[in-house]
Amino acid sequence: MRTTGALIVLLAISACAADDQEGDTSMSEQALSNNEQTAFNYFVNKGLTKAQAAGIVGNLIQESSVIPTAVQYGGGPGRGIAQWSVGGRWDSGTDSVVHYANAHGLNRWALNTQLDFIWYELTNYGYGYSSLKAATNVTDATIAFEVHYEICGACNQTGRINYAKQVLAAYGGGGGGGGAGCYSGTLGREMPDNACVQSKFDRLWYQCSNGSWVDRWTDPAACNGVHPL
Repeated sequence: MRTTGALIVLLAISACAADDQEGDTSMSEQALSNNEQTAFNYFVNKGLTKAQAAGIVGNLIQESSVIPTAVQYGGGPGRGIAQWSVGGRWDSGTDSVVHYANAHGLNRWALNTQLDFIWYELTNYGYGYSSLKAATNVTDATIAFEVHYEICGACNQTGRINYAKQVLAAYGGGGGGGGAGCYSGTLGREMPDNACVQSKFDRLWYQCSNGSWVDRWTDPAACNGVHPL
């Protein structure tokens, strides 16, 4: 179960914030959100493979928790699900979210607008579209989008890949090399299926279920290991 309110604002960190804290994978022990499923389905419907779509969404989780109203933590320039920069691809020139939204009569802060803009950039400006389309597994797809679209610095690549694996397992019917384990940001390692971990990010309990973290109390299978704080 996703937390809400003030906590979710804190979790809506940007890539830049995550770049400063390489080990920060603050969404890794929370159930996947409706926004993540919407984004995954959007890119699959555009013709990407499930692994490629999951690679994009894994990056967006790292960037913003796929929250379209996300503002970079600490007052930085990042905005939206991909944390486009103010003064750059958020609001400057024709290749920007604001220009695209205004040109199409859309709300710049809406999830579908921002998903449309990602697809517009990929198919009109490149940003690694050919590399993404050539990716045959979720790891390569995640890296392609990270390197060519997000163009981040110290990107916490491991966290992005593990988020993408969770997305693929949850919405893609598994596969893609994701395995049945879940990456724990609290413990800093991959955990086996049915491991139960108390998250350091919100102090709630989560259980690994077929490659995705779920709220402990909605999946009461026996824990194969219990890891309290």
